[in-house]
Amino acid sequence: MSDYNLKFLNATNIIANAKVGALQVIHDKFDGDWERAWRADLTKYIPRDRDIEGKLVAPDYAKMQKRIDPDKEWSRLASNKIVVVTILDQEYPELLRHIPDPPFLLYVRGNTEAWTNQCFGVVGTRALSEYGKRVVPHITLDVARAGFNIVSGLAAGIDTLAHKTALEADISTIAVLGTGIDDATIFPPQNLGLAHKIIEKGGAVISEYAIGTHGTKFSFPQRNRIISGLSRGVLVVEADAISGALITARCAAEQGRDVFAIPGNIFAKTSQGTNNILKKGAKIVTCAEDILEEYELEVKNKKIKVKIKADNPAEEKILAVLSSEAIGIDDIIRQTELAAHEANAALTLMELKKKVKNLGGKFVLYQ
Repeated sequence: MSDYNLKFLNATNIIANAKVGALQVIHDKFDGDWERAWRADLTKYIPRDRDIEGKLVAPDYAKMQKRIDPDKEWSRLASNKIVVVTILDQEYPELLRHIPDPPFLLYVRGNTEAWTNQCFGVVGTRALSEYGKRVVPHITLDVARAGFNIVSGLAAGIDTLAHKTALEADISTIAVLGTGIDDATIFPPQNLGLAHKIIEKGGAVISEYAIGTHGTKFSFPQRNRIISGLSRGVLVVEADAISGALITARCAAEQGRDVFAIPGNIFAKTSQGTNNILKKGAKIVTCAEDILEEYELEVKNKKIKVKIKADNPAEEKILAVLSSEAIGIDDIIRQTELAAHEANAALTLMELKKKVKNLGGKFVLYQ
């Protein structure tokens, strides 16, 4: 599709606000002539919204069109280094092409071939526990090393940790947003730096929403079908009984993808969702091999665990009380009988030397 035609497609999508199915209907009606579509009455082809009383209403698309300059909006995409990939293009993700209601277009920052390798989704709660902080790198790292690119939603919590784990392993990762992908609207804003790093490391940040689009209670659930649609399988690490991660799991099941879940503490709120989908047939995961055996894959370049050596008496005492279970600084001080300033100084240096990991004030051996 020519850039000339794409600029009118982009303008039309601003009006349609990525409503599922709308662009396909307009494409078919106007035989792919997006300039002609742009000049038409779009009200007939874009699903209406509901007002606060629940009544169906149609925005005044004619007024909206007068405020939008297709050339200016196309220039904004170029200045943000955003490209448009449509379902008609060869570059469009093949797995995604075959889901129910695939996005007609994707806005992409970064590598437009990031999804040509097989992908795997990792999702979960924003309010991850210490358990989740340990599980995500433990599982995701080996899944990535086996050959999967990691897909997630850039949200705080599990998503963020999944992306960071992939980057640490030098594996491409894809962030799917429920907002625009320009710097001003990437959400959450505190992950803007992470988005830039994903792009720099050969991954991609993608969305079906036009530049400048802010997230809504509808846009984030809608994007979840793309996370699962790109992936051969999806792992839910931690999730409340009602959560976006479970929407992704449901989309995955409807799309014929594999659904995996980490079992959790029956008393923990963030385990209610994962334990429920396990009861409904999701595949239980306690190690990466539980996932990889479904695809006849093995972990590549798995690091051999090396015994961590102490460089001084303070480190020796700390290593003696640490294990794979997270332990707080107060317990470390009590068990080692080190002064608080000694323990804190030793732990800071041990973090730098990658002997221990700090999980939000609790420490474990580096693995």
